[in-house]
Amino acid sequence: MPPQTPLESLTQAIPVQPAHPPHRHPAGGLGGTVFREVPSRTPRESYRGAEHALAKAKAHLLSLQRLDGHWCGELQGDSILESEFILLKFILDQDDDDANLPAIANYLRSLQGADGGWAMYPGGNADLSGTVKAYFALKLMGDDPAAPHMVAARDLVRALGGAENCNTFTRFFFAGLGQISYDACPSIPPEVVFFPKWLYFNLYHVSAWTRTMILPLGIVVSLRYTRRRALTADQRIDELYVDKVAANRLGEPFRGIPRTWKQVFLLIDRMLKRYEESPVPTLREKAMKKAERWLLNHLDGSEGLGAIFPPMVYILIVFRALGYPDDHPRVIQAHKHLEELFIREGDEIRIQPCFSPVWDTGLSLQALAETGIAPDAPAAKMATQWLLGKECRNPGDWVRNCPGVEEPTGWFFEYANPHYPDIDDTAMVVMALKRAGGKAAEPAVERGVKWILAMQNLDGGWAAFDRTENRPLLEKIPFADHNAMQDPSCPDIAGRVLECLGHCGFTTEHPAVESAVEYIRTQQDPSGAWWGRWGVNFVYGTWQVLAGLKSVGMDMSVPWVRRAAAWLRSVQKPDGSFGESADSYEDPSLKGQGPSTPSQTAWGAMGLMAAVGADDVAVRRAMDWLATHQREDGDWDEPYFTGTGFPKVFYLRYHLYKLYFPVTALARYHRLSAGV
Repeated sequence: MPPQTPLESLTQAIPVQPAHPPHRHPAGGLGGTVFREVPSRTPRESYRGAEHALAKAKAHLLSLQRLDGHWCGELQGDSILESEFILLKFILDQDDDDANLPAIANYLRSLQGADGGWAMYPGGNADLSGTVKAYFALKLMGDDPAAPHMVAARDLVRALGGAENCNTFTRFFFAGLGQISYDACPSIPPEVVFFPKWLYFNLYHVSAWTRTMILPLGIVVSLRYTRRRALTADQRIDELYVDKVAANRLGEPFRGIPRTWKQVFLLIDRMLKRYEESPVPTLREKAMKKAERWLLNHLDGSEGLGAIFPPMVYILIVFRALGYPDDHPRVIQAHKHLEELFIREGDEIRIQPCFSPVWDTGLSLQALAETGIAPDAPAAKMATQWLLGKECRNPGDWVRNCPGVEEPTGWFFEYANPHYPDIDDTAMVVMALKRAGGKAAEPAVERGVKWILAMQNLDGGWAAFDRTENRPLLEKIPFADHNAMQDPSCPDIAGRVLECLGHCGFTTEHPAVESAVEYIRTQQDPSGAWWGRWGVNFVYGTWQVLAGLKSVGMDMSVPWVRRAAAWLRSVQKPDGSFGESADSYEDPSLKGQGPSTPSQTAWGAMGLMAAVGADDVAVRRAMDWLATHQREDGDWDEPYFTGTGFPKVFYLRYHLYKLYFPVTALARYHRLSAGV
């Protein structure tokens, strides 16, 4: 065993303080929430309490490191994962021979809310598409439509306008099960693989995740594939439709000249459907073959198409539609990749949307770097070697919009996804390696910085996966209702990149930094906060931006930065914590409001530390909250979703957020505070 650090020895030096039980908030909203005041402490007491909490939390984080050096916490999504897997199995006529389905259905039932619906996140309102899919999946699994939980779901769906109002990605499942016509689904001709880069719409002007979803769906829609065995009358969901005619068309009908962009795209869709009735045979054949090759190429070396759940589901339907036998190696591998996302507990199985090991490891190493861990410490050495082994040196889709990079590099999110390294992961990993990777990491850090700079957008910001431009008309396309048709710059990634660049020696005098700062300034909300694309929400975005600005040496006393600090102060709760619900994406007046969480409290505290310093009373109160709400094992409780997949559509609960973000915040406070 290596000798204890001063922080670790504090576990024995300070008597253990009993942790408060997790504060429970009423499900379904903020009304009636009672905040507990943290007893007033002196600066010295706060400092010692934070030291003690940090020692325990650091020890717990180290205990979760895998033998090969990485971390990977559970990544939790909502009920659509379980619903869509069940629907997939019925589309493939594999419902009779999958022993996992009853356990998946058990977990799906457990997610139903008191109002009869299924929400996107705990405490959220019922989601129509998610509720319809859950009802359909459970009915296919044999649940009695007269059972109370099914009646409640059915009544809610009809009260919300009926299943005809589900989003387009839900409609593809219904068409595949023969419930509605494919005419109700957007047309996605496979010929899009031939669209040149100069067209406003082409595969490389939409987001990386969109292209992995629409291309397989284009094949399925073109072939109009449906389940071979028709569903029986008692398996159908006709009772969920208020207007069955509307269910079988796409959008509201109109005549004459289109008056809105939505109508323009609906008119284009009508024209595409006419073409689908009699496509040019040779062109269609070439398009189908090229689309199939594209998909197969993007499966190579990856843990599934796009390494995320939706395209991993769609590719199996593509294989069936194209006639691949069930024992084909590609099909077997695709099923295996999906089943690897399962987590079984007792008689339930829940499904993760993907794995997050590179993200979790980068953030864990960054947290340890904040504690002052040396590069030659065993934990740092193992994490560094694991991360270096995940460096992605081959050009992926990103090269289409950013040609000419001499040394392609980057890091992806999952265990294996070489086609899609992303800027956020790369910035996080480069920053962690710069701080705790030692000499072994220096070449990779240099390559990573060069790639990040090459991927900067013209507006000064950074997107997630590509060098892009904002093309707002793409959001009007009929299948854009997953609310992430494109991948433009966002303030939170720009802030993280600046934080990374600052650790690598960049300052506001560098042209790329100067451009990024100007982009960030233009994106500030009138309240003083910044919207968070990849985390919930304004607390996340504001922390990321302030930390980035501080890292590159920005003058934190300028008025627009001070407004951001004032906003953070304004949303800090009387007990010192921070919390924000994903409700704020739908209703910006709720920004900064929601149940208290350890991760968001850490974000708020780090934002304030960047803006006003660690000795500020607001920072000290946040540290007190973290110290007094810690569990005996050094971890925290956090049942809420503080990660964002697609705003207004899909949210995430990263199970390690509640640990490595508080570790980072406590360590930063310990490092920066005067302690008196």
